Amino acid sequence: MAQRLLYVMDPMCSWCWGFAPVIEQIIERYPSLSIHLVAGGLRPGARSPLDDAARGALGEHWEAVAIASGQPFMTPDDLPATFVYNTEPACRALVAGRALDADRVWALVSAIQQAFYARAEDVGQTLALIELAEQVGYSRKAFGECFDAEISRAAIAADFSWTRDLGIAGFPTLLAERDGQLALIANGYQSPSDVLPLLERWVAAGEGASVA
Repeated sequence: MAQRLLYVMDPMCSWCWGFAPVIEQIIERYPSLSIHLVAGGLRPGARSPLDDAARGALGEHWEAVAIASGQPFMTPDDLPATFVYNTEPACRALVAGRALDADRVWALVSAIQQAFYARAEDVGQTLALIELAEQVGYSRKAFGECFDAEISRAAIAADFSWTRDLGIAGFPTLLAERDGQLALIANGYQSPSDVLPLLERWVAAGEGASVA
């Protein structure tokens, strides 16, 4: 019986950063259950630096995520003055990391999230992403080449298209797949107490067991 989780997210999505502890708990509880990360594309292609009004609105949003999730956040004002909130490079880093070593890609995504939200680093820059990839164990040369390769651009376009075709409009979205059939575990941020019992029942059903 083939089963796995599909996690549709964006490394620069604040609610996905809030949801990171849930994913960590799932990995700890179900080490044999693979998680396939899909790049959803929160803000791909943005070109203009954030102005003061945008930073203010974003700051209020981040504060709400911090309160709901307990995750650490810097503020948008801590980001460089030239920061452009274009999430395409971070999403492309996800698909490049997935292609090179799928078992390591969650560590890469976590490193990107921590750099962005906890340290206010500009993770839209290629060099920053390559350095983070190297820190979690990727070959600097291999990752840089894969990140710039046309196959990664095609892969990210395929991820974005798959997400749209499935009607997924919000992140994070966690799906469970068994024998080609999808079940929705979470759409949008939800707490561990909401997600884990639902996932436990899905896993038990696949094993032919029952959960009280």
